[in-house]
Amino acid sequence: MVWSAGRMAMRGASAALLVLALVAAVARAEDPYHFFEWKVTYGTRTIMGTPQKVILINDLFPGPTINCTSNNNIVINVFNMLDQPLLFTWHGIQQRKNSWQDGMPGTMCPIQPNTNFTYHWQPKDQIGSFFYYPSTGMQRAAGAYGLISVHSRDLIPVPFDTPADDFPVLVGDWYTKDHAVLAKNLDAGKGIGRPSGLVINGKNEKDASNPPMYNVEAGKTYRFRVCNVGIKASFNIRIQNHIMKLVEMEGSHTMQNDYDSLDLHIGQCLSFLVTADQKPGDYLLVASTRFIKEASSTTAGIRYKGSSAPPPAKLPESPSGWAWSINQARSFRWNLTASAARPNPQGSYHYGQINITRTIKLGMGRGKVDGKERFGFNGVSHVDPETPVKLAEYFNATDGVFQYDLIGDVPPAKSAPTKMAPNVIRAEFRTFIEVVFENPEKSIDTIHIDGYAFFAVGMGPGKWTPASRSTYNLLDTVSRHTIQVYPRSWTAVMMTFDNAGMWSIRSNIWERNYLGEQLYVSVTSPERSLRDEYNMPETSLRCGKVVGLPMPPSYLSV
Repeated sequence: MVWSAGRMAMRGASAALLVLALVAAVARAEDPYHFFEWKVTYGTRTIMGTPQKVILINDLFPGPTINCTSNNNIVINVFNMLDQPLLFTWHGIQQRKNSWQDGMPGTMCPIQPNTNFTYHWQPKDQIGSFFYYPSTGMQRAAGAYGLISVHSRDLIPVPFDTPADDFPVLVGDWYTKDHAVLAKNLDAGKGIGRPSGLVINGKNEKDASNPPMYNVEAGKTYRFRVCNVGIKASFNIRIQNHIMKLVEMEGSHTMQNDYDSLDLHIGQCLSFLVTADQKPGDYLLVASTRFIKEASSTTAGIRYKGSSAPPPAKLPESPSGWAWSINQARSFRWNLTASAARPNPQGSYHYGQINITRTIKLGMGRGKVDGKERFGFNGVSHVDPETPVKLAEYFNATDGVFQYDLIGDVPPAKSAPTKMAPNVIRAEFRTFIEVVFENPEKSIDTIHIDGYAFFAVGMGPGKWTPASRSTYNLLDTVSRHTIQVYPRSWTAVMMTFDNAGMWSIRSNIWERNYLGEQLYVSVTSPERSLRDEYNMPETSLRCGKVVGLPMPPSYLSV
């Protein structure tokens, strides 16, 4: 790739800024910095037996693991060598006071082809297992995803012994159709169909076992960080002849219960410990699709040191039915006595004793617009405007870009037509709100909320009513960022909207997301204080109506 003189100068300027940032950090005793340079390109890989175009980061698929500690400064200079605009979102990283780095089309202008942009963010007061992926169009179906491992600071106790090794398990469905073709089919009113296969860490079943993906020694204990990075299917995860001890889920330490297998829905991450306590040999980690007719499976090899025995021929069976999955989900519990990113125990936050100030019911549904299927919340199917809604809000340039609160706090009547528009609601800063998701569809959905961790207090069949609150877990449900909503069922979460910014609430079923099942919630501090939200960085990209506008006045210093 030949870079122009201007682009080379831009790279030099970026390097100089990074050096200055590092020097300044040392002078102010800031948290440590980690610097990355990513070159995002297309490349050819044979994933399902046929060569296809994949999105690579530094020629890697999956992309590099971001391995850091709570509060570290992560600086990533992204060079977009694709033929399309690009954004990365950091799934589960809360971006405290900093939705400017969230990487969604509603918060940032995309990185145009043959240009670069430098992200700077912190996993502030967070630990655990997360991942990143491209958020524009259907690029997520083509790769460019990777693991984010956030470790506890040395002085913060972890409720289990340091494992012998820390293994990534990025499991997902995979399509052999080009991501641009998938997007074109959706634009034409068609679906994307069934996945072509399944992958673990970007490898098919044969490549994930020959040679084995994971190597262990008898008697030692290992941590497996598992994320469902797919776009369509839920999975069940299990290991031949081994028990999995759940220890962490999306940044929260959990009660350490033992499981034979674990369901994992799109966008969710968890960690379990496995002790190599079986006869030395080869064993298989198994991932099977859930809730899909003609379920399929893939495996990855685990080899004991000195093994010469092949894995057992019989795979452990996957559970069946919705009831099993719901019961397991209800068994997950927050470890109230463990510390997470801070020294105080997780359970010192008594979410069940806080008064609810507002209830928002979001009905997930579909409708036809100009004869083509769309998805949305409460009758509005989201469309990203040319100007990101966060930038339009910050520059007071919302006219002609979006209107606030097109939807109410309850779903409209079934007969109401679906409307296509930017879907932005407002939430009062620092209020404790109950959000109920209702899924009338015959298939499962999973919902992610950027900028926060919430408490998934309840789920059940049918429609939610105030009487459903009697079933809530108000003591020790897990604090997390992504939750499933079972078919023809509801899920309720509670959360404090204390992170000022513009935040995405979206389906992780990427077909539904692409077709509008998403919205943004604007949370603004009435004090316009830097204590609550950072100013827009001078280096932020601009597009649409805000190009050339003067910077708004700074937020007030504390």
